Amino acid sequence: MRTTLFLFALLVSNCIISQKPEDTMVLIPAGNFIMGKNTEAPSDWKPEHSITLNAFYMDKLEVTNKQYYDFCVVTNTAIPQFWGLKEFRSGPDFPDNPVVGVSYFDAEKFARWSGKRLPTEAEWEYAARGGMVGKNFPFGDVIDSAKVNYGRKYKGTLKVGSFSPNGFGLFDITGNVWEWTSDFYSNDYYANSPVENPKGPSTGRFKVIRGGSWHSGPMCVQTFYRNGLSPSWVDFGVGFRCVKDIK
Repeated sequence: MRTTLFLFALLVSNCIISQKPEDTMVLIPAGNFIMGKNTEAPSDWKPEHSITLNAFYMDKLEVTNKQYYDFCVVTNTAIPQFWGLKEFRSGPDFPDNPVVGVSYFDAEKFARWSGKRLPTEAEWEYAARGGMVGKNFPFGDVIDSAKVNYGRKYKGTLKVGSFSPNGFGLFDITGNVWEWTSDFYSNDYYANSPVENPKGPSTGRFKVIRGGSWHSGPMCVQTFYRNGLSPSWVDFGVGFRCVKDIK
């Protein structure tokens, strides 16, 4: 009887451990926040609107060159467009820099392969704000190159985790590289967005990218700033990170 109970307890313990996300992810708590920004000039990031999200896990760091290369080898996926180009810090000489030159389709493939998915636009912005309310950046209202890689100051991407994390424990959530989200882009979506767990328009030509990059100006690295890019496009300033549902 004791042996049976021990084996049962061990089985349950193993199941719990297997369901626990990797140490490379952080829990983003359920909650609500004000998405977007009301500004005087016409923009696609208004009106501000209240959003409620379920909890989820998110990668602490952007996907690196090494991580993506390992995926390419296992899945027989083509290596990224700029692989081996030192000016973009891409390839085996820069294992800990964020991968670039990856299309939305390949980023989504990586996410599925790793048992994860790409974040929705709402999840991304909520996570990027890190619990801060009404601030333009994850660290406040004033841009600071000691806290974010932007404006070409560092002449390219930096190793992931080079700066301090935001309030949720996420590194480089703005700057370094733009990040793919799962949402189709629409410039007027905010006027019609569902309140709970929005997933973007059902169709569209472009996918939303967020966060700005090492090559971007200060406007682009604000938490509310949004842009759209063809899902087949590859860029030296675009990478990604993944999220995982809580089961």
